[in-house]
Amino acid sequence: MNYQLEINEPIDVGVRRIATELIDDAIARIEAPDRDPHEVVHEVRKDCKKLRGLLRLIRPQVPKLYKAENKYFRDAAAALSGIRDAEAASESYDALLNAFEGEVDRQGLAPVRRALTMHKQHLAEHQGDLDARLEAFGEQMRAARKRVADWRLPADDAKHGKGGFGLLQGGLTKTYARGRKAMDVACGDPEVETFHDWRKRAKYLRYHLRLLRPIWPQVFKCTRKEVKRLGDLLGDDHDFAILEKVLKDGLANDPDEGRLEVLDALMRQRSIQLRDEAEWLGRRIYAEKPKVFRKRIGGYWATAHTEQEATMA
Repeated sequence: MNYQLEINEPIDVGVRRIATELIDDAIARIEAPDRDPHEVVHEVRKDCKKLRGLLRLIRPQVPKLYKAENKYFRDAAAALSGIRDAEAASESYDALLNAFEGEVDRQGLAPVRRALTMHKQHLAEHQGDLDARLEAFGEQMRAARKRVADWRLPADDAKHGKGGFGLLQGGLTKTYARGRKAMDVACGDPEVETFHDWRKRAKYLRYHLRLLRPIWPQVFKCTRKEVKRLGDLLGDDHDFAILEKVLKDGLANDPDEGRLEVLDALMRQRSIQLRDEAEWLGRRIYAEKPKVFRKRIGGYWATAHTEQEATMA
């Protein structure tokens, strides 16, 4: 699967190709005879996020299409989110203790880990038939695949600039500007919701950089790697909110209240570390004003297309 727009490919053709590849990937994972349902959930939800990132890049050009399809893929993925949240709580717990290796009594906290495992098992048993939900998701993807061919997308022409960058610059600039603003809001008002919103904006920027990677592969690969690191930092921080809820539900009757107090203190301390690192990195990723960012990327795009034309002359 090639999640990138090719320089020698019309944008409307590239968008349809990428959307079809992502949907086909999700369908193939669901139809695999030896599938691990929980792994499939994780991967097909990523496919939906990438589809939404692709649509967001062309959003200003096709607002009605974006609104309808974005909601469709968001809701389809949301139907599979419960199991993934339970997995995230266990992963967050393990990462938290790893961050304070040698400073905490793992054996004393063992009942917490067991409670998280039991919570995940309980959730899997009481959320209905996961296989049936995956089959329903597969039907949704098959229906979506049929629609892609009918997507009404603007074609490249002279009014959209060299290589049609005008079709992409609105969505790219909006994603960058919103991420920059979300960073300022989160750092000024450090709440779970504000940092989670910043995380979502950073993820879309990463998707856009991957889609545009062919215009300067080396630079975009490095930049995207740093944006991914930013998203991972913000994601690890957000997972504490999920972990906290699961712990309060799963350990509500734990006679040893000290265990929750220890974990609460560790989560607060680790959250400060993650957010400080995220702000340091974010200030560099979002250093440019949106118009400057747009012009820079547009310059790369135009240069890549000029070079492509020269090789074909």
